[in-house]
Amino acid sequence: MSTKQTCRRRPDVRAAGPGALCAATALYSLLIRPRLLTWGATGEETGRAYPGDELVPEADGSSVMATTLPAPPEEVWPWLVQMGCDRAGWYSWDRLDRYGEPSADRIVPEWQNLTVGQQLPATRDGRSWFTVARLEPNRTLVLSSDLNLAAGRSFVRGRDPVPRARMTGVWGFHLRPDPHGGTRLVVRTRGQGRPRLLTRPVDVLLGEPAHVIMQTRQFHNLRGRVGTKALREPADAPR
Repeated sequence: MSTKQTCRRRPDVRAAGPGALCAATALYSLLIRPRLLTWGATGEETGRAYPGDELVPEADGSSVMATTLPAPPEEVWPWLVQMGCDRAGWYSWDRLDRYGEPSADRIVPEWQNLTVGQQLPATRDGRSWFTVARLEPNRTLVLSSDLNLAAGRSFVRGRDPVPRARMTGVWGFHLRPDPHGGTRLVVRTRGQGRPRLLTRPVDVLLGEPAHVIMQTRQFHNLRGRVGTKALREPADAPR
């Protein structure tokens, strides 16, 4: 009998690494990512065009996410028009988008006036903001954003020079009556970044997952707010 012992070959982890990475990337791209970017939306909702799409005609990426809220559009609308970092907040993960300051849990009359062209600060220092681009009461609210990546702040098209490194996008809220008396809220995003070789990978790996996390949380918190009788603060109440 031979004294030599045979040993099972151990898998070469280094050789398997690139293959596993490619398989995981393909799985995410083909199965997981499309479902995340259409979370809660029907085929009809994902396939149609929305007001504000024309503001980013050649988008690099887009999403359509939706939920049903237990209140009619005219009761959901006041919560949306008072959004803003220096207003009611965003009803999402406040630690991430509002420095831990809680979003409003009631409707404030002084925040109900919104006009096209109005800027809504996205950060506490006011260096970044959303601009009200489309506004149809109880139906459509589209916020646009133009961000100078090098400066880390927003810029105004037509007034400021267009930076080489930039991201442009829209964040649209579209309300439709639900047959059961609620609201079908569809949130549409479209974005474009330049230079694309830099901004596109960052958007796919970081921007899109972050949007899904924040948007689903906003849906959850809005559902809780509109599901109870809205309390109104007096106009002179402290913010």
